[in-house]
Amino acid sequence: MTGGRGSSGSRAGTYTALVLAVVGALLIGLGVWAATRPDDTTDGLPRDAASGDVPEGPCAPTALLEPPCGAWWGAYVPYAPNGSLTDAVLTFERKIGRKLDLVYNYHDMSDSDLDGQLLTPDEQELGRDRLLMLAWESTVWTEPHHANWTERQLGWRNIASGAYDEEIIDPQARRLKAYGKRVFLSFDQETDFRIKEGAGTPAEFVAAWRHIHDRFEELGVDNVVWVWTVSGYLGHAGQMKELYPGDDYVDWIGMDQYNYYLCHRSPTWLDFDRSQRPSYDWLRAHISDDKPVMLAEFATAPDPRRPQRQRDWYAEIPEVAPSLPRVKALVHWNRPVPGEGCDLTVNDGPGLEGYRLAGQDDYFKQPVPPR
Repeated sequence: MTGGRGSSGSRAGTYTALVLAVVGALLIGLGVWAATRPDDTTDGLPRDAASGDVPEGPCAPTALLEPPCGAWWGAYVPYAPNGSLTDAVLTFERKIGRKLDLVYNYHDMSDSDLDGQLLTPDEQELGRDRLLMLAWESTVWTEPHHANWTERQLGWRNIASGAYDEEIIDPQARRLKAYGKRVFLSFDQETDFRIKEGAGTPAEFVAAWRHIHDRFEELGVDNVVWVWTVSGYLGHAGQMKELYPGDDYVDWIGMDQYNYYLCHRSPTWLDFDRSQRPSYDWLRAHISDDKPVMLAEFATAPDPRRPQRQRDWYAEIPEVAPSLPRVKALVHWNRPVPGEGCDLTVNDGPGLEGYRLAGQDDYFKQPVPPR
């Protein structure tokens, strides 16, 4: 739900009411939870994105999509060569031997059908029985899907002023509202690195985040779970503190930490625990100690001299994750980044073997809600 000013009690009450309504619909045989047909849409959006029974019991996720008994297993997977995100995700799932709980995808603010429309047809299809995490960047990409990593900044000050409300913010808010199903949304993830890219100051980011959040609230968008995502790089500790919009505006804390190793010429190999725990501990101590944490991007570069290291890095995740108890979602970055030795994918070899093994652990098999 929207991470606004309502109390946790009111959120819980809203969700309870939703569950009761759904159960009632099931009892009278309306078939509410049937999968949406391709032609069952309004303005390209599904009338009903639900696709299964609402989970019940002690492990049922909360109103803010937090799984009490484990963590979501997710990934960012680039579009397939044919332009289909659905095909890319299904191919990846066949490789890893399981369905993803969460699919992470990125958008700019171009308002283009290809990259600027939140909830593309592929996302709608994948979202029928998976959670969606949408990263929304305050930029316009030069190439489709940010292929060569070049972009034009719109500027946090301009967004906070309302200059883009009518053209960009409001239309996407209405699309999310029409979708109905709860989605994770992150505005300008890794925001601490965007300062040097010219997006603005920390104060301007906070103003932009709050403006988008409040605008969504004014338009009645109550199905967004707000994820504030920083890199977690502790050299930016001061900036990260200044960039936090406040507890009333944030539902989850996200961080993107990697074992880059030779990719960034680091002489030190960091196993999964050492790559994640320092930033996790810092965020808990200095930002919030109660909000759930999402490893919104994580991966390891390979060690060409010791290939099995990559397998072991992933294979140890089920042992480490429960010792980071507020980490409630782990989202693998399955794309190479620019630079030699920077293939972070797990598409084959030891990396795939270790990642596939980790994903079979019961800790990452939680009941995914249909709404």
